[in-house]
Amino acid sequence: MFTDIDFWQSLWNTTLFVILSTPPGMIILALLLALLANLNSKLKTLFRSAYFLPSILSVSVISFLAIFILQPYNGFLNNFIQLFGIDAEPFWLSNPVLAWVSIVGVTLWWTVGFNMILFLTALQDIPDHLYEAAEIDGATRWQMFKSITLPQLIPISRVILLLQVLSSFKVFAQILLITDGGPGTSTRPLIQYIYEMGFERYDLGYAASMSYVLFFILLVLSIIQIRAGGQGGRMI
Repeated sequence: MFTDIDFWQSLWNTTLFVILSTPPGMIILALLLALLANLNSKLKTLFRSAYFLPSILSVSVISFLAIFILQPYNGFLNNFIQLFGIDAEPFWLSNPVLAWVSIVGVTLWWTVGFNMILFLTALQDIPDHLYEAAEIDGATRWQMFKSITLPQLIPISRVILLLQVLSSFKVFAQILLITDGGPGTSTRPLIQYIYEMGFERYDLGYAASMSYVLFFILLVLSIIQIRAGGQGGRMI
């Protein structure tokens, strides 16, 4: 296994997906959407529903929509960008870089709503008197956000980070259905390689060995994040 180039490439593809999707999208984007959904507006119910709706769809539906939107020539995205005078016909799923952009973008759209709900719940649990006291002291909105909101969101941020890292390391279905690990093997994650070895080549022993490696990686990452959560290993 440790001399298998395909194993290391698949492991790197999985790690790259975690790096691209977790910090910028699943944490920052989810927080921004939660802040918008928490605004005192008549449209807040619409915002919450619109942000959360994709997360209730199945992976097969999401993948079908992604293929329909991203296909060249008559795909929705290419036709949309041409409305702005951009004379280009990107092959989103045939170029390795664009394929990663597509997979990460689709995954963010599909799953960010769940993290948004967690952030929104934490925002609503922040006591109002903290903001009232800060407002009396003359604090600006940015100062209240930096000194009150962000510190109060640290515990739930750690939980979301842990859940998201574990989930992203197990990415499989959307990549299988959208690109099938392509072009070539440039987007093939480790679980897809395990699936191919175990259920297509029937090398169950090798597939099980790689599964143990993935389990060990997730175990180590979980322990590190829990230990970093505070005294006694508590996340909250």
